[in-house]
Amino acid sequence: MHLQKLDKNGASYGHEPPTPQPLTPVKHRSLPRKCLLALLLGALALPPAWPQSAALPGLGNGEGISLGTERQLGDRIARELYRDPDYLEDPVLDEYIQRLWTPLLKAATARGELSAELQERFAWRILLGRDRSVNAFALPGGYLGVHLGLIAVVSSNDELASVLAHELSHVTQRHIARSMDTEAKMSPLVIGAMLLGVLAASKSPQSAQALIVGGQAAAIQSQLSYSRDMEREADRVGYGILTDAGYDPQGFVGMFGKLQQAAGVNDNGAYPYLRSHPLTTERMADMQSRQTLGRPPSGPSNDLARAMLSARARVMSQNSAEAMAAWAQRGQETLPQASLVQKVGALYAAVLAQQQLRNPQAAEQSLQALSLLVSSASPSDTPQAQYAQRLVRLLRAEVAFRQERFEDALKWLPSLRQQPIERPELMATAEALLRLPAHPGQAGITQQLRDQVTQVPHDAQAWNTLARLLAMQGQALASLRAEGEAQLARMDWSGAADRFRAAQAWAKSHSLQPADLIEASIVDTRLRQVQARIREMQTER
Repeated sequence: MHLQKLDKNGASYGHEPPTPQPLTPVKHRSLPRKCLLALLLGALALPPAWPQSAALPGLGNGEGISLGTERQLGDRIARELYRDPDYLEDPVLDEYIQRLWTPLLKAATARGELSAELQERFAWRILLGRDRSVNAFALPGGYLGVHLGLIAVVSSNDELASVLAHELSHVTQRHIARSMDTEAKMSPLVIGAMLLGVLAASKSPQSAQALIVGGQAAAIQSQLSYSRDMEREADRVGYGILTDAGYDPQGFVGMFGKLQQAAGVNDNGAYPYLRSHPLTTERMADMQSRQTLGRPPSGPSNDLARAMLSARARVMSQNSAEAMAAWAQRGQETLPQASLVQKVGALYAAVLAQQQLRNPQAAEQSLQALSLLVSSASPSDTPQAQYAQRLVRLLRAEVAFRQERFEDALKWLPSLRQQPIERPELMATAEALLRLPAHPGQAGITQQLRDQVTQVPHDAQAWNTLARLLAMQGQALASLRAEGEAQLARMDWSGAADRFRAAQAWAKSHSLQPADLIEASIVDTRLRQVQARIREMQTER
């Protein structure tokens, strides 16, 4: 997913903006869309190209644009990211991020950093991207992005939570709006339109690169100190949110250490004028000075669940056969002196890689070894251990599914009579039932999916799965409406309108049951809303 190094209007956590590494030898030989997006976001939201003498405004001051306008700008950018082939929907990793994210939101609210209005008006969505760089970023309107490379390198949940707290602080402190306030009132809608233009121009990278580098370098250079002040502010506010959420603040220091190591790998010297973050050593010293005196240093993490999730991110961020072979081999040759956490991570990665390499026998062997290690770990009755055991069961179901043993997959998932089922298990169960048309559990899972999208209307993956289940059960109108809702969740307004119109046409040509009448009414309303949004976008242009 092209979510690389957004700074400022995509305020980035990473140390320096790297040149993205392609996932395959033939992909993105020239300047990729993610770099273009990062550069333009960094360039267009900057003040004029002259020295800045004014100090940073106080917290909450300098809101250059309204909350609604900032959300609209974020929607426009996120809409393009949803279309990116590297955008990732993985229920297991999505749940992991949400488990860390939710306490941070609660802490920010309790501290008064996150107002009720901001909570209501902004999206608060986290997008995952298949990118090996160690980075996360914030976008206008409450969208956050996390690269799989970041999840892959963290040593503890506290380190990953520190990144999320930092990015959350960029949003709560209205850094985007404050930047635009100094931009001589440049219209954010114009900025959004220029963003879309550069995304389109990515088909001609040379001309787009010339536009950005030639026209905005001076403005970017003049903005460095201002951006660094924002980064320091996000560190400071994020530190308070992190500690109030119950995480170990040492996670900030540990994460900065990893960023310092990653900088040499990620940074090849390109676009040096985009070096807007404070030096990592300076940030490490600041976070270290905030630690409570006499606090003992954190020991090595023994979190088996975190090791498996990091391994999942590592494997899913790479799709070459060579990388899969390396992960598979590493699982088979884990050194005896390796720690339990290292062995568990290596075996989990090996299972996924061997499955990708279509070696089911090796995958089963690695899975058995992994299961034995996790089940023998003590104590086994803690929430942490139970989470690790649950991840192994989900992996067992995933392996059975990939081998087209759908009934076996269901055996490792919760009983169909259990309610509610956690989202990863729910999605895995629904996928298995889609391959078992006559299974009696379809109706119950369909209802649970309905409940899921009612609680989380922007869950596009759940909407799509629900649409397929409804179609299998002969509920054509409800299925078409669910397809439209999935497109709407990804902000594909034209695609949503197409699906809703198809639903309207079906309703006009068929005799409707009472339940269909309700669906038809909803479809009519949703189509009017989408058409109104399309007209707004056309007016904005």
